[in-house]
Amino acid sequence: PGQTAALVGHTGSGKTSIISLMNRLYHIQKGAIRIDDTDITEFKLDVLRKNIGVVLQDVFLFSGSIMDNLTLRNPEISRDQVIEAAKMIDMHDFIMSLPGGYDYKVMERGSSLSLGQRQLLSFIRALLYNPSVLILDEATSSIDTESEILIQRATDTLIAGRTSIIIAHRLSTIRKADQIIVLDKGEIKETGTHDSLLEHGGFYAKLYEMQFAKIEPATNV
Repeated sequence: PGQTAALVGHTGSGKTSIISLMNRLYHIQKGAIRIDDTDITEFKLDVLRKNIGVVLQDVFLFSGSIMDNLTLRNPEISRDQVIEAAKMIDMHDFIMSLPGGYDYKVMERGSSLSLGQRQLLSFIRALLYNPSVLILDEATSSIDTESEILIQRATDTLIAGRTSIIIAHRLSTIRKADQIIVLDKGEIKETGTHDSLLEHGGFYAKLYEMQFAKIEPATNV
C-alpha cells in the first residue's frame, strides 16, 4: 500500500492491456490480479471501479464550466473542496485568471485549453474523488517545459501515500518509483528500481539510453 509502480515498454508491449484487466474490461484467463491480497474478481464491479482512479492521457472534458468538469456534477463535492484541490495541484491561480474563474465555460473536449492544462484539471478531478488506487497514463504528446514541471509536481502530490501505477512514456518521470516493470510483447522482461535496472544493463537501460543519449562535448581544438 502507498507504493508506486511504473509500467515501461514500447508501444504494443501490453501496458494498456494490464490497465484494462485491472478495471475488468477484459476477463482474466490466466493468473490473478490482487488488491490487498484480494482477487479483483471478488469485488463488485462498481466497488472496484470506484476505488480505482484512472487519469488518461486523452483527458475527457465536456462542454460546461470548469467546476462541472471537475466535480462531474456530483452534489456531494463542495466548491471549497474543489478550490482546495486546485490549490494542491497549483492550478487555482490559473483558473481564477480565466473569465468567470471556476464558472469559465470549457469548449467540447477542452479545445480552448492546452494539453498541459487539461491534464492538470484531470489531476484535480482525481484528487477530489480520492481513489485507493491511482492509474496514471502519461501524455505522450510534447508539452512545454513549464507545463511539464507543473505536471511532475502535481503527479508527486497525487501519488503521495497512494498506491499508484504509472504508464510511463518519459523515463525521467519514474526515477522515484518503488518498482519499475519492463514489458516487451506482453511479457515481463525486468523488474526493479531505476538504479538497479540501469546497473543491470538490460532492456530498461537500453530504453533509457535511447531517450537520454547525450552528445559528447567537443574537445578543444
